[in-house]
Amino acid sequence: MNETVKGFRDFTGQEALKREEIKKIIIEKFKTYGFNPCETPIIEFEEFVKQDNENDKAVSDIFRLKDKGERSLALRYEFTFQLKRLAVNKKLPFKRYQIGEVFRDEPVSSNRFRQFTQCDVDTIGSTSRDEAEILKLISEIFKELGISAEILINNRKLLNEILEEQGIKDQNKKEQVIREIDKLDKLSEAEVKKNLKQYGAEDLISIFKNKEKFFEKYSSYKEIEELKKFCKLFDLEVIFSPTLARGLSYYNSSVFEIKENALHFRDAEKPGFSSIKLKNMKESIAGGGSYLVNGIQGTGISFSLERLVPLTKKEFENIKCVIISINQEEKAIELAQELRKENISCVMMDKISKALEYANNEKIPFVVFIGEEEIKKNKFKLRDMKTGKEEFLTEKEIIKSLA
Repeated sequence: MNETVKGFRDFTGQEALKREEIKKIIIEKFKTYGFNPCETPIIEFEEFVKQDNENDKAVSDIFRLKDKGERSLALRYEFTFQLKRLAVNKKLPFKRYQIGEVFRDEPVSSNRFRQFTQCDVDTIGSTSRDEAEILKLISEIFKELGISAEILINNRKLLNEILEEQGIKDQNKKEQVIREIDKLDKLSEAEVKKNLKQYGAEDLISIFKNKEKFFEKYSSYKEIEELKKFCKLFDLEVIFSPTLARGLSYYNSSVFEIKENALHFRDAEKPGFSSIKLKNMKESIAGGGSYLVNGIQGTGISFSLERLVPLTKKEFENIKCVIISINQEEKAIELAQELRKENISCVMMDKISKALEYANNEKIPFVVFIGEEEIKKNKFKLRDMKTGKEEFLTEKEIIKSLA
């Protein structure tokens, strides 16, 4: 039985290369903004994983397991909860990034898997400036990957203030109402209103339809103004979205969501899609916000590699050329060694048809032929696989062309 478990996948070839190159870009940007790497265990005690967030959907979907000592354990479902341990006694600000596998025991769909690679960046000991800086960092990553996106912001304090004004003061009830409000970009207004009715909060819909100016009367809006001020200093455009809440209950101040700003074809075979037409669906590709870690204010954002890979317009190449040896092994190995000294990646093959097929399949841009004719001329035949152009070049000229 060679199949993977449902919700888990293998990555090879161009897809694996693209994932690796995207990670390199992300890590370089994280480091440029002063964040240091961090690694944490995949397996934790179940109680530590759940903490005070047991009612959050993401927590309810954790993979549970036991060791030989019958201890209750769980696979990590995200990285943020581990900061409670990592941030102890750290000098502030504690700025860390982490890229690694997380797990959710949840239904599988075309873009949702049970194992995915999460990319996290967090600042513990944060201010509004740090929030804006993280948003600028994420915008630069998306720009380099060729992803058009818009940044939505809101504040949990503002949501709580509005709810209290409407007589919703119980904390558990607040969290339930906020979760329903956060579904407005996924469900119809009628569905959300129906869900809110059980909490006596259906009138909230009309409040959130007001323009931004309306919300300036709430004291918590000052934090949104502060964040927008710093975003402007970072030359960053953000959009205030009063219904944005984010699902996790630990957020206590600013919340962010990055949405892909692109058009898609809707699929008529999918539930709720009545016809095939072009529509702006604006899928969420990253999210985060501010929260307390051991009583200290922190802020962070996360996104999955799986969401970015299909959206990335940037092209990547791994192998630069295939050296085809036509009964000239010694010369082929000699050339390969010289190319590798110059950090030019190459592979050697000895069957012309298979080598050309391999180059096409792996999107390798060049091939170099080494046969009797090339040895006599003391030059190598270089073929550009995109144009088909061929020319005879010396070793130095080959290196210069491929560098």
